[in-house]
Amino acid sequence: MDSGGLREAFRFVLVGLAATAIQYAVYLLLMRVCGISAALTIGYIVSLVFNFLMTTYFTFGVRPTRRKAGGFVFAHLVNYVLQLVCLHFFVWTGIPKGLAPIPMYAVCVPVNFFLVRYFMRPAA
Repeated sequence: MDSGGLREAFRFVLVGLAATAIQYAVYLLLMRVCGISAALTIGYIVSLVFNFLMTTYFTFGVRPTRRKAGGFVFAHLVNYVLQLVCLHFFVWTGIPKGLAPIPMYAVCVPVNFFLVRYFMRPAA
């Protein structure tokens, strides 16, 4: 990976950590009120908006377009379904509901990086 790719990956990690923190905070606030699926969904939507804006402008330094937004949303729909499945799996295995997102993120974040990177990079 060249130095530009390393900077891109580093910025992706920073944005991802912030978006993940937002999602996790919303999840923790809401999980007892509306259940884990709804809490994950609401947190995901809130973090998705933040994530798209920061990913386009900061991580990849590109202008948002409909194509990029569509690809971003598609990548995040795949990621959302994967997160929902992983969350329920980890809760099913006995991990407490408040901690289950941690291994879920460990599985889902790398997959999401490659999906988002594919859609956000300028077309060749």
